[in-house]
Amino acid sequence: MRIYVLLALVAAAVTYLTTPLARWLALRTGAITAVRDRDVHVTPIPRMGGVAMLLGMAVAIAFASRMPFLAGEFRTSTAWAILAGAAMVCLLGAADDIWELDWVTKLTGQLLAAGVMVWLGQVQLYALPIWGQTIPSSRMSLVVTVLIVVVAMNAVNFVDGLDGLAAGLIAIGGTAFFIYTYLLTADTGAESYANLATMMVAVLVGACIGFLPHNFHPARIFMGDSGSMLIGLTIAAAGIHVTGQVDAAAVTTRQQFPAFLPLLLPVAVLLLPLVDMGLAVVRRVGAGKSPFHPDRRHLHHRLLQLGHSHRRAVLIMYLWTALFAFGGAALVRWTTTQVLWAVGVGMVVALGLTLGPLRGRRAQGPPGGAGGAGGRPGNDGGPDGGDDGGHDDDGPVRGRLEVGVG
Repeated sequence: MRIYVLLALVAAAVTYLTTPLARWLALRTGAITAVRDRDVHVTPIPRMGGVAMLLGMAVAIAFASRMPFLAGEFRTSTAWAILAGAAMVCLLGAADDIWELDWVTKLTGQLLAAGVMVWLGQVQLYALPIWGQTIPSSRMSLVVTVLIVVVAMNAVNFVDGLDGLAAGLIAIGGTAFFIYTYLLTADTGAESYANLATMMVAVLVGACIGFLPHNFHPARIFMGDSGSMLIGLTIAAAGIHVTGQVDAAAVTTRQQFPAFLPLLLPVAVLLLPLVDMGLAVVRRVGAGKSPFHPDRRHLHHRLLQLGHSHRRAVLIMYLWTALFAFGGAALVRWTTTQVLWAVGVGMVVALGLTLGPLRGRRAQGPPGGAGGAGGRPGNDGGPDGGDDGGHDDDGPVRGRLEVGVG
């Protein structure tokens, strides 16, 4: 456990110290989030914080490769393949932060990065660790794995709409995932607690924590597409990898559902953005519009409209994520009935805080678009970038402003 905590601290320290460098680079290259009439932020904010997060993760992984405790996890290329995929999407996102790439280019880049990671590192979903279910062919396995990774990247990109939101959600959910994978490794009788997925999640959580002081409201920098796609790919890869490490034959009836959770826990972590994305697609298609058409009816918009402040809206979404993520992780130690009771009580409390007396006066009209942790707020949709990425279908305001870099 101490080794993983040390790696998280290394990632956090490097990310924290290099984020000002990423901010300077964003200002120099024109990666600036312009202010539009529907945005929450009121001053132009640089993006590209994902570059600092990548540096933090890379240094921590290189550090881990020199540790005897984790030496066995670097006998294959998996860790480096995940890092390579993360670097590819980070660079893709950085390019989008600067030049605002079209959605075809972004989707192509995402598919390529996911494919390279899967091909080089065998980060692939071959079977489900329950009832011996297998994916019929290696080609289908590759397609399913790449699809999962791309969806995860865009889900994080989509939710990145308020200061500190995406980084905080992944830090909280990733912590639950880290605890789960660590305990699962112990429960399955492994000779060593060294585990690649646990290491990757620890490093990811550290990078998010290191970035948050610069990104929490009022943010001085957004993570941009370079960050949202980076953390989406990493948490998806960790979930897929640890699922593949579970021996279905060695899993008892009592462990079957918990053993299946490595694949489901990332879903729990991304539950809010996935629900938000699904509702947006249904809402827009039902209105005869493109599913990527921007609007101001996301979950975080609704929280602001209910009268919550910017910070309180973020904290409420943190609470909901913690409830589902830690509820899922608890299944490794407690029965399903016990966990459902605890989650049920937590949902009542969370609902009370969401709709209760802590709210301020109800906002008049829909709030502005997302001015958040990720970059160019207010846009939506898959590979065109969610609230933090891409450009609007109805004509964007370019994010390249003349801002002094001092």
